[in-house]
Amino acid sequence: MAKVTLHMAHMAPRSTPGNRRPAAAVSHVAAHRPFRKAEPTMHDEPMHNRPRDPAAPHEPAASGKPAAPGKPTAAELQSAAGRTLHDLVAPNLLVLFVGINPGLYSGVTGYHFARPGNRFWPALHLAGITPRRLQPWEEDELLAAGYGITGMVRRATATAQELRPEEYRAGARRLEETVRNWRPRLLCFLGMGAYRSGFERPKAQLGLQQDQIEGTPVWVLPNPSGLNAHFTLDDFARLLRTVREDAERRAHLT
Repeated sequence: MAKVTLHMAHMAPRSTPGNRRPAAAVSHVAAHRPFRKAEPTMHDEPMHNRPRDPAAPHEPAASGKPAAPGKPTAAELQSAAGRTLHDLVAPNLLVLFVGINPGLYSGVTGYHFARPGNRFWPALHLAGITPRRLQPWEEDELLAAGYGITGMVRRATATAQELRPEEYRAGARRLEETVRNWRPRLLCFLGMGAYRSGFERPKAQLGLQQDQIEGTPVWVLPNPSGLNAHFTLDDFARLLRTVREDAERRAHLT
């Protein structure tokens, strides 16, 4: 098991920025309104109708819940390169998770952290964020619990090594706008390299950062990919639990 050292910066709750749009404080998960994309120019659609690819709607199961997508073929994975993935956001989230960028598996299915073996979803359950282990296509339940997902870069690639430095910088500007629009209580980067590159913080370490983004505190955690052998599932769960506890503490203070 990796030895995890968190760098704990100032833990006091943030002051309300002057440009914060009026919004009622969220005291219960039911107060979060349904999924909306961050960009107001894009068409809103129910989560279970989100397309698996830009051309074909994703059909819900008979129960009304989203059906599990089939396993992508090699050709589907190859064709997913360059696709963009939606944001899973709502006003006043407890935590907005920021991934690096979608993999090809997510590019095909249309769901975040969709590749089998990614530890994001099981770690959420072990951290007490979700009451059970959710599947990627059940991400609307995560949103209802007060947690959202976006990506530093929205373009799907086979590996993050394919991303260019200017994409990280552009992603940082887009994330700042997303935070201004939706006002999450905390940001949590899932991948230290994305935060370091996008916000030009080459010496940033894991944990709570001293710098904030649009008045929002920032946590940096490791990439939950199964390829990251430096951290176990229990490591991720312990780190996510710390983030959850910080977010809940801040919510009680406001």
